[in-house]
Amino acid sequence: MNDRRVNWPLWTGLALCVIAVASYAFFFYRFPITRDVPWVSFLLFAAGLGMLVAGVRRATGRRIVALLVAALGFGLAVMFTAGITVGSRVPAIANPPAIGAKAPDFTLPDANRKPVALAQLLAEPGAKGVLLIFYRGYW
Repeated sequence: MNDRRVNWPLWTGLALCVIAVASYAFFFYRFPITRDVPWVSFLLFAAGLGMLVAGVRRATGRRIVALLVAALGFGLAVMFTAGITVGSRVPAIANPPAIGAKAPDFTLPDANRKPVALAQLLAEPGAKGVLLIFYRGYW
């Protein structure tokens, strides 16, 4: 009789790594809290990589297969992390304004959806300047 047992930690770890990539691409990308910093995917990767390490340590006869499966899981984690960090960079613009330079005039809606122009804010009595804060995000 063949007395081989299935190495559950190894295959569960690989499955968690695949789920981490797929769940981000198909579900967690929809929400800003998990899109901007994919912490859920990182938690899944951490659990998966821990299971892969446990699976490699548990492997006895087929150590090469276990190492290949673990390398695949670690490769998924590295490629996902590199893709998220490199892929989320803000594109460069041709002529960015210098620090301290005068901003071009623009009009944007305020919290009540009424248009407010930069020149209007600077023309108010007692206004010494306007602080512009740009939030990076997709919402």
